Amino acid sequence: MSSVLFSFFVVVFFPALMAMSASLDLLTMTIPNRIPVALVVGYFILAAMTGMPPQLVVFDLSCGLAVLLVTFVMFSLSWIGGGDAKLAAATAVWMGWSSIFSYGVMAAIYGGFLTLGILAARARPLPAILARQDWVARLHDSNTGVPYGVALAAAGMIQYPHSELWAGALR
Repeated sequence: MSSVLFSFFVVVFFPALMAMSASLDLLTMTIPNRIPVALVVGYFILAAMTGMPPQLVVFDLSCGLAVLLVTFVMFSLSWIGGGDAKLAAATAVWMGWSSIFSYGVMAAIYGGFLTLGILAARARPLPAILARQDWVARLHDSNTGVPYGVALAAAGMIQYPHSELWAGALR
């Protein structure tokens, strides 16, 4: 396998999808299903490229499944959106059990700051120039949620270099 392709999967693929999910969630309050699907498929490609043992792949998949179950409950209680639940689960596959706690803590902290920032912004009138931007008006609307995918993506990008998958790719 070419070193350029390998480097792409190690260094670019995951962060690019995280940035795309954060941007789309911020602009549209939606994370398309193709992003979590691409993340899981990309995980399998990188795992195969690094020669990751099948047991570790199953272990990482169990982490994603556990996060999907927890986030599905959160979604059913209307605490998070469906896209957020799927993104968190797909990201958990990349993080694995060794990094999932740190990822969850970071996502909660970033999500808290994001939520407080949006609530503070909503407490003030929106300037007319910003009100003409649909995505800004949507964020400012107190009837809409918080684009939590931004926090999930930020935590994922920061935690990724500390994951087993990253370490295995650099061996």
